[in-house]
Amino acid sequence: MKNKLKKILVSPWTALITLALIVAVVFQGPTFVESVRLRYFDTLIAGQKPTQNNIYTVNIDEATIDKYGQWPFKRDIYANLIDQLYAHNAGLVVWDVMMPEKDRQGGDSVLASVLQTQHNVILTNMPSQANKNIPRKPGSAVIGADYLDTIINYPGIIANIPELEKNAAGVGIANTLPEVDGVNRRLPLFVASNGSLYPSVPLEVLRVLVNTSTFQVKLNANGVEKMRVPGFNPISTDSLGRIWVDWSQKDTQVSAVNLPKDFGGAVVIVGLSAAGLGNPVPTSIGSIWPQDMQAAVIGTLANNVSIERPDWAPGAELLALVLISLLILALSRWVYVGLGVGVVLLASLVPASMYVFAHYKFLIDAIVPVAGGVLVMLHAYGVKFVSEFLQKQQIKKQFGSYVNPTIVERLQKNPELIKLGGERKELSIVMTDLRGFTTLGESFGDDVEGLTQIMNDYMTALSIPVLKNDGTLIKFIGDASLHVHGAPLDDANHAKTAVRTALEMIQAIADFNVELTAKGRPPVGMGAGVNTGETLIGNIGAKSKFGYDVLGDSVSTAARLEGQTKAYGVLLIIGPKTAEYVKDDFPVVWLDNIAVKGKTIGLDIYTVGYTVAYKHEEFKKEYLRGNWTAALKWARELEADPTVEIKEYYHKMIERLEEGVPANWDGTYHATSK
Repeated sequence: MKNKLKKILVSPWTALITLALIVAVVFQGPTFVESVRLRYFDTLIAGQKPTQNNIYTVNIDEATIDKYGQWPFKRDIYANLIDQLYAHNAGLVVWDVMMPEKDRQGGDSVLASVLQTQHNVILTNMPSQANKNIPRKPGSAVIGADYLDTIINYPGIIANIPELEKNAAGVGIANTLPEVDGVNRRLPLFVASNGSLYPSVPLEVLRVLVNTSTFQVKLNANGVEKMRVPGFNPISTDSLGRIWVDWSQKDTQVSAVNLPKDFGGAVVIVGLSAAGLGNPVPTSIGSIWPQDMQAAVIGTLANNVSIERPDWAPGAELLALVLISLLILALSRWVYVGLGVGVVLLASLVPASMYVFAHYKFLIDAIVPVAGGVLVMLHAYGVKFVSEFLQKQQIKKQFGSYVNPTIVERLQKNPELIKLGGERKELSIVMTDLRGFTTLGESFGDDVEGLTQIMNDYMTALSIPVLKNDGTLIKFIGDASLHVHGAPLDDANHAKTAVRTALEMIQAIADFNVELTAKGRPPVGMGAGVNTGETLIGNIGAKSKFGYDVLGDSVSTAARLEGQTKAYGVLLIIGPKTAEYVKDDFPVVWLDNIAVKGKTIGLDIYTVGYTVAYKHEEFKKEYLRGNWTAALKWARELEADPTVEIKEYYHKMIERLEEGVPANWDGTYHATSK
């Protein structure tokens, strides 16, 4: 029974559980899934070739404020600007600045007269929780008016003052309807309020351009079925009356005080962009001004761009996920065949969805099916690989790869030296990390095998000094290494041995760089941190599954010390106890009193292998007492001293000192990075 259960658990077909969970999650439509899907649609829509339209946005910007003075302007200035736009051959003006209150400066009559004279000016209203003024009711022919509650409804409309509202050629609603992630991708072409339909600004522009008095909408129990503006092609919307905005539709932006000589009969949208007046709208292409969003929607309508998310799309996406996943599982018995087929099929979903969008403007999600298929594949093949890995484990060879062979022999003779659960001992821990891996990796390009060989050579060079000095190589963590001195066998001079080993490792990497550069590759570097303290070490885990490892604050401190080497311009940093133990054997140089990240109490840190002038003690004294002006003077002298070897350290300290002593300086520098 036990073996049968084990066989079931390591079967790739257990990935059906993962598939079922994925389908359930996608079917429920949580916010994070919808956000991923929408982001993918953004790349499809925004990735199109730009279409330049005969649409201008005229911005009331900082230069306009400078010219006309305090906002809001007297409305005869609005009137004058509208006259200027038509004098420069504007075809239709959209005034995207609301005027729901009377002008305290008495300019309403002048503006109303201009609106009456210039018959192609569209004003803007705003949906709200209550009516303000009486909104103008544009002509609309509604079939299925009983279903008005199925579309977007607002309790009220904020309208312009009646004197202006009645004299405009049209009045449109300026509103947005962000998606679940707060980004605007679809705009309602009309909304309902108190039993009436109100067109959006872009729809009103379309109506005025074709010189018709109405727009037509057919509703049913599911929402919008059809809509059109007489004299124009039918417009495809979703059930709420929204259209996807084609962000490839571009307009030309100008300042209200720097108009072009000839608009060429363009649609001109006047809006606010001065600081504190206009609020940008978050969209798929970033934050843009509302007038630019209106321009993109007008371009979408005028060019008859119909972007759709078909009703059948979600079902088709789930079906593709299920079919591909089942095929992968069926072929998983042939590892490479299953992997190859799975990768090809999943990878083909993205170009397929891009093709469908490019030719039919259908939004088909490829990311969720691909991600789901990858998870199913990882489950199936992860189970296979884990099963094989467990079969190949050879616990008896546990120590052979990370300690000196002599130590292995002694451990074999006396296994009691290794205790399950570990023991507390004072050890010296050495942590190293590779520098320059990114540059090295880039030099190999796609030659992964070559890079792997170089990394193996690097780790070999690193491990030779460790094994030579009877250190215990605990692990490689990527391109970092962790080893200890003083365990499993005692070493009374473990601190001295650890520092010597770290210096030899640094030299080993210098020698390794000679070979590396001879091959035409960029050199690498290495930083090392050495810390001494009480540490838990031993076979930590269960009797049937354990690993020789170290735990304790001393280990994390060693890692933090290594992480600070670059910040202090040195290759090796040692902790205070290590420095105390080795000060008679190595030239030890104080660097700082630092609270490494994750700590609140400072500790003195040191480097090894350099000699410094007597001025260093003066620098240290002034630095710790908070007299950074004096410390800066000493640091500059030390950096300029030709006998000083750690010039980069002083350079970095100069940069810190020039920023000024912190207000709460207590002699400890608190590190913000590892």
